[in-house]
Amino acid sequence: METLLKYFPKLTELQQQQLAQLGPLYQEWNQKINVISRKDIDNLYAHHILHCLGITRLIHFAPGAEILDLGTGGGLPGIPLAIFFPQVAFTLVDGTRKKIMVAEEIIGTLGLANARACHIRAEELKQKFDFVVCRAVASLDKLVGWSFPLIKSQQRHALPNGLITLKGGDIKAEIKALPRGSYTEVYPLSDFFDEAYYQEKYIIYVQR
Repeated sequence: METLLKYFPKLTELQQQQLAQLGPLYQEWNQKINVISRKDIDNLYAHHILHCLGITRLIHFAPGAEILDLGTGGGLPGIPLAIFFPQVAFTLVDGTRKKIMVAEEIIGTLGLANARACHIRAEELKQKFDFVVCRAVASLDKLVGWSFPLIKSQQRHALPNGLITLKGGDIKAEIKALPRGSYTEVYPLSDFFDEAYYQEKYIIYVQR
């Protein structure tokens, strides 16, 4: 938690309490259902929660915005973002039922009224969203294919609606594989966070 407070000193008392609960909740659930690498669960805040909150350095979602967390696994990045943006509606989806069960249980324990978790595939969704967010789910071209049909055309943010994904590794090759004319922006997380873990970790934005 100290790492989070270093970068987010203005969190409310409720937000701090909810974020502090994530540690024991994920520790407990991860022993039953592997949603975070067991080798890395002790770095939950420094490597996972802070990583998810990197998205807040790119955009401040407007009150009433609707955000889809695609391939949420056990609730990342959707749950930390729902804590950070209590006036924004988050829908967390994943095709693996047991992972969604973890997300549902954590949402319920925290009392997050602005988040819901659904066991559904992206192509089955009927709703549309302002942005799609995700973390380490699939290659960029696949993410764009799944996301863009679910993104609203009506705008409510200065940043046009689109896909915001957290990625590492060889992102140049992934961006090159996108259809011609795709508009992308890349933000190194090392610009925002000092920890060595964030070298070669990026936020990638693709405009719809």
